[in-house]
Amino acid sequence: MSGLLPSSFHLDIQPISLLKYQLITSQVLPIDQEKAFEFFENPRNLSYITPPWLDFCLLNQDGTTGAHENAEFDYTIKLLGIKIRWRSRISDYRPPERFTDIQLKGPYKSWVHLHVLEKVPEGTRMKDRVTYTLYLPALMVHPFLIRKNLIDIFSYRAVKIAEWADKLK
Repeated sequence: MSGLLPSSFHLDIQPISLLKYQLITSQVLPIDQEKAFEFFENPRNLSYITPPWLDFCLLNQDGTTGAHENAEFDYTIKLLGIKIRWRSRISDYRPPERFTDIQLKGPYKSWVHLHVLEKVPEGTRMKDRVTYTLYLPALMVHPFLIRKNLIDIFSYRAVKIAEWADKLK
């Protein structure tokens, strides 16, 4: 990681049931809500905030300018050296406050990622709430592999997002 975690960044992962978990992050950005939303709704920005070790590749770069209700995006990532295809759909699209991406195909039994952007005196509070469900065999590796990987990914994102936002101040 290129920088230190922002002091406003918080991350927590809690079990909901045996195979279902919720990851929640929060981070304050020193920019306005509209500018923040514009960044996060553009799927091309995922490559900037995704750690290089995931070898992220957006596959449908066909002129789509950004997210909208029911937009679908295909990409690949590498997990444990294995290339995995991931397809997501945007739902609950309400600019500039929130949108949700839902995994249609990917490594999790289910993955629902709510992005929320709230105006605060310091700029914008960005919150992520990811509710994910594992396949039963993954339960054994969740504590030391999947959970750790998600913490590393979202911590990397927090640093890159802070760097991006600081350039706009």
